[in-house]
Amino acid sequence: MMGNKFAGLFKPADEYRLTSWLFLKILALIYFAAFLSLAVQISGLAGPDGLLPFHQYLTNTYRDMGKQAWVLIPNVFWLDASDTALTGAAYAGVILAVLLFFDRFRLFALSGMFLLYLSLFHASGIFLGFQWDTLLLESGFLAIFLTRNPTGLVIFLYHWLLFRFRFMSGFFKLETGDPAWAGLTALNTYFETQPLPHIGSWYFHQLPEFILKAGVLLTFATELIIPFFIFLPRRFRLFAAAVTIFMQVLIIATSNHNFVNLLIILLCLFLLDDRIVSRIMPNGLQQRIINHGKQAGILSTSVLGLAAVIIITSSLTTFYWKVTRNPVPEILVSTSSVSHQYGIGHIFHIFPTMQTERQELEIQGSYDGRNWYSYIFKYKPGPVDRAPRFNIPHQPRLDWMMWFIPPQSSMDDYWFRQLLRRLHEGSPQVLDLLEYNPFPQQPPRYIRVLAYRYHFTTPEQRSETGNWWRREYLGIFPYVKPRRP
Repeated sequence: MMGNKFAGLFKPADEYRLTSWLFLKILALIYFAAFLSLAVQISGLAGPDGLLPFHQYLTNTYRDMGKQAWVLIPNVFWLDASDTALTGAAYAGVILAVLLFFDRFRLFALSGMFLLYLSLFHASGIFLGFQWDTLLLESGFLAIFLTRNPTGLVIFLYHWLLFRFRFMSGFFKLETGDPAWAGLTALNTYFETQPLPHIGSWYFHQLPEFILKAGVLLTFATELIIPFFIFLPRRFRLFAAAVTIFMQVLIIATSNHNFVNLLIILLCLFLLDDRIVSRIMPNGLQQRIINHGKQAGILSTSVLGLAAVIIITSSLTTFYWKVTRNPVPEILVSTSSVSHQYGIGHIFHIFPTMQTERQELEIQGSYDGRNWYSYIFKYKPGPVDRAPRFNIPHQPRLDWMMWFIPPQSSMDDYWFRQLLRRLHEGSPQVLDLLEYNPFPQQPPRYIRVLAYRYHFTTPEQRSETGNWWRREYLGIFPYVKPRRP
């Protein structure tokens, strides 16, 4: 029996041919948004005059590791990491996404987008080191094997990817012992303390506490129980898809999380099948897709089989080590490390701890040390009368990373000092990441950072003042109490 199931993994999954075609169409749109989002930021993040110049990192790494660095840091920027090369790579990804959407050169487009996004992933360092970036990388890698008719194995790997993202996110909420999750109070503060709230966050923050607690219980149910339905018979998978999609729509209505919720909804397609997808497709299109499909060859099947072993081994090894901290064989450590460098086999743990207060930093400059003027970011909370902005599927990477500075972690200290240095220099690439530069003629002589505690206003306060936020001055950063957690 087990042998038959194993052999079935390498057979065509004919019930997913239409689903795979639709999946690639929507993946092209998500790739398009992800690359375009980076194209307008990458110079300020990783260019020679940006926050973390990638060419310096490559030079230092090659000096320390030699040619081995080419393998361990896979990217297309070894010869040129200029603003033109970085931005050009992002726009090239946009073009490839268009090609994929129109069914042109699908294998070339998917392979190229994976390579380019992996390159930008490494180039952007901490600014692109998020779990949705690795989720997109693995989704895009597996999609390469959908250019021919899907096999049972690639469908299973998509199920495994969705399961990991959902279940591990719930598991680590409990594993950390965070009191907000354990006490069902996480949503009491989540809407106002998340990295980038939007206007929907303000409205959901006003809900009664019993609804917010019910929302925490629903979160646990959808992350700890529903993911197991992925591996059960069809009716359970359909239920898992419906519940998961419902949760993602709720998150989109309350939070700015770029393209990740759209990507999770897309992954739910493989919990459905052609019996459902065919209902929204014209018969002529269905027949054309089926007629033009080709079976996966031996080479493709062999590469996918090897990738499956690496993905499953790496993700299980990393999860085991993360939970137990027990030593694992060196070969598993090496395999996991390399696979992560290539964007596959990661683990996930979205919001394992919940912040209970929002601390915002306001960067100011001055020519004389007496008159101070504030820089304003595009999306993060700033002026108290400005409505929180909706930015999905775009992710403003600098705005998002500013959320990590108030805990005063040494890991984020360097790039933040780089930001202040670039503002002092008047770097055009970095200033382009901001909405308002109060020093358009020449950069300021002095720079300081003020810390505030932010809260959403109540409906009564909002009606009276017109403000979405109220804030309390804490002092000069970093001479204030760090935010915890």
